[in-house]
Amino acid sequence: MTHNMVRANGIDFAYLEVGEGPLVLCLHGFPDTAWAFAPVMNRMAAAGYRVVAPFMRGYPPSGLAPTGDYRVITLGHDVLALIDALGAQRAFVVGHDWGAAAAYIAAVLAPQRIERLVAAAVPHLRRFLLWPTLRQLKRSRYMSFFQLRGVAEHRITANDFKWLRALIREWSPAWNFSDEDFGPIRAAFSDPDRLSAALGYYRALPRDLTDPATWRLLFTPTRIICGANDGCIGSEMFGAQEKNFVGGFELVTMQGVGHFMHCEQPDRFAQLALEFMR
Repeated sequence: MTHNMVRANGIDFAYLEVGEGPLVLCLHGFPDTAWAFAPVMNRMAAAGYRVVAPFMRGYPPSGLAPTGDYRVITLGHDVLALIDALGAQRAFVVGHDWGAAAAYIAAVLAPQRIERLVAAAVPHLRRFLLWPTLRQLKRSRYMSFFQLRGVAEHRITANDFKWLRALIREWSPAWNFSDEDFGPIRAAFSDPDRLSAALGYYRALPRDLTDPATWRLLFTPTRIICGANDGCIGSEMFGAQEKNFVGGFELVTMQGVGHFMHCEQPDRFAQLALEFMR
């Protein structure tokens, strides 16, 4: 696996790369980094793909957004610009959490550029943002907390990220993640500017809600993978959304895992993504 840099959509993106063949972009979410996809990437590369996992804008060693723009529409443009910068016309896209949101928008903006889409742990944004259940509103209370500038940053970093570690356990109750697993997150968020950038994704949500691209239907064939024990976005949020996927839709529920299913069961996750990509 190599570590490289590329310029796309006005940002210097760092990325991990392994394998040769059709391009697969693996997009991480919060509070992950590209390293979370490494086990899945190796399995995809062994199946004959060129697999690239960028560090999303604001996450080191990628650049900060020069104008502080972390809107989801901008994330979608990042995806398309990365496909161009990596020398491809089309790509398979696998996105988790915010990476899934970015993939949805990229597919809305240019469906002809996305071969197939695998979205992990996030339903269509129309379903998630417009029709949350009462239980989901309770789960999503952290989003409101993240709007408190300075307060959220202090709480997250205090006592060696004790609050953030607890949040990860709440989202994936059965995942006994190690200090090694947490290492890249600690390194990224120890820089206050980088932590504020990651929270900037959430702080841009009010503007995201007014962007028509957030609500548009998808014409790209899509498989959504959710964890049966996800404490971040509940499994009930993934039903009743077929109408949002004009190009075809499949839902797969992984048993025994939570929000970070690609870390908990990388073999199974890679298998589910590869069988759909084929």
